[in-house]
Amino acid sequence: MLLHIIARGRIGRGPEAELVERYMKRVTWAQKVSELPDTGGRMPAAADNSRTILLDEGGEQMSSVEFAKLLEGWRDGGVREARFCLGAADGFTPEEREGADKVVAFGRATWPHLMARAMLAEQLWRATSIVANHPYHREGRQ
Repeated sequence: MLLHIIARGRIGRGPEAELVERYMKRVTWAQKVSELPDTGGRMPAAADNSRTILLDEGGEQMSSVEFAKLLEGWRDGGVREARFCLGAADGFTPEEREGADKVVAFGRATWPHLMARAMLAEQLWRATSIVANHPYHREGRQ
């Protein structure tokens, strides 16, 4: 399954870009990053049998294990692409929210766009490592 990050705004160079690159290098699943301008621009075409996840502060809060199980279920169910959308400063329209398969939040706090992208990259690495039974994730271990 292709993990496709679709983000408004350019990340450029800097510590956030380095974090995204560091985590995405570890992900063994197919991946792609598409950057759109802050306004306008054309959303990349979705593959057949894809799922769209919007990252939004008002979305569902999921544990890392729940997130991993969601991706694993989609992958095992034949989903070809999981599209993770990071919106511009004003977020998503009601129509975009209604058209999404899932709306997810990284907690109740508002995060800067570039930090949200780095957090998404880390959670994708964490989720794929959980699915692969890699020891990176240590939830509940003492």
